[in-house]
Amino acid sequence: MDPTVLAITAFSAVLILLALRVPIAFCLGGAAVIGSFLYFAFRTGSFAPERAINPTLSMAYSNSFDLVHSYNLSMIPLFIALGHVAYHAGFTTNIYHAAKVWLVRMRGGVAMASVVGCGGFSAITGSSIACASTMGRICTPEMMRMGYDERLATSSVAAGGTLGSLIPPSVLFIIYGIFTETSISKLFLAGVLPGLLSLCGFLLVIYVWVSLRPEIAPATGTSYSAEDRRRAARDAWPAILLFVVIVGGIYGGVFSATEAAAVSLAIATAVGFAQRKLTLKQMVDSLKETCVQTASIFIIAACAKIFVAFVALTGVSNDILTLVTEAELSVFWLLVAIACIYLVLGMFLDPIGIMVLTLPLMVPLVESYGLNLIWFGVVVIKLLEIGLITPPVGLNVFVIANVVGDKVALHRIFAGIFRFLSVDMIVLILIISFPTISLVLTGG
Repeated sequence: MDPTVLAITAFSAVLILLALRVPIAFCLGGAAVIGSFLYFAFRTGSFAPERAINPTLSMAYSNSFDLVHSYNLSMIPLFIALGHVAYHAGFTTNIYHAAKVWLVRMRGGVAMASVVGCGGFSAITGSSIACASTMGRICTPEMMRMGYDERLATSSVAAGGTLGSLIPPSVLFIIYGIFTETSISKLFLAGVLPGLLSLCGFLLVIYVWVSLRPEIAPATGTSYSAEDRRRAARDAWPAILLFVVIVGGIYGGVFSATEAAAVSLAIATAVGFAQRKLTLKQMVDSLKETCVQTASIFIIAACAKIFVAFVALTGVSNDILTLVTEAELSVFWLLVAIACIYLVLGMFLDPIGIMVLTLPLMVPLVESYGLNLIWFGVVVIKLLEIGLITPPVGLNVFVIANVVGDKVALHRIFAGIFRFLSVDMIVLILIISFPTISLVLTGG
């Protein structure tokens, strides 16, 4: 059997299975194992299944074992645990409260505070969906109670939740770094400015939207004294400290990304108990939730690693590279094609699934053009971030829809999302056009 045909068949099978709602890990692992078995069985020309069993099992075992025992992968449970501990200790809620106290006098101030709160939550948790789910429960009901337009109340949190993809620590950056063998510390630093640029863009969308349509964000009539604002800012210090430890420690060369995860988790736990905001039961619950999420990510990553090995076995990456070389595509059109692929896939698949499915083919192409893999990682994560709020299957939008229940129709949330998507596209163009935005903090 021709290896290229086998690889294309395996890719097609994965996409079909995903469309049938089969979990991404089973799709990738099943297609890779069956494809590898057929590759080894037909290697001599005739079908010899007895010769394929051992090499197939060996490939599946060695690749999954090596990945799960990767040192870099150990930071995933640490950052996930950090997010849960910070949430239970109230650090993330304090960020939102501080932003609300300072911005509430502005029209749309609570929506802006929600976006800032999402940014602060992202700087601790690294998960966009967790950010949207948690902040959605805190912010969206409050805005709707104040009389905010349902589109603004829901879409601002759905869009703000995507910041967890870019602002470090990001689980997507960790997985990208492992699969491309690039520095995760540099990826974290590369995501800081694009993440802040996206946050500022979302704030600008709210400001312009409310300026043109003041009735969508009624004045609250609530005011806080100067002492209230100072107290709220002081209460947010644990979250600020954690962000400084993670980003400042990595940028200053004090910690590696994994060490920063461990140190920040220890600090969050100690501060939570010292302030008596974290109980032993909450700590146990945090660890249980961490185990469940970590197991899910590890299973997907292990199956994806087997799939990557299968793709390398068939040599289909070289075939695609040859086709692109012969087509003599410019860098511009290559990036346009890659962006279109990610944007289309983002309408239907989850970010981790898209990344592990496409990286085996995309990375060799990017390297052949001499493009920086750190910068390309930021571009990919930004595209995945856009996919989280792109119809018809924007995961963050469905998370918010689940939070509000039948109070807001799904199409009303998407109606508000398009304003934020326009800014996302502008930021994406800026990141692609000016790689310095991503690379200035990495020294690249």
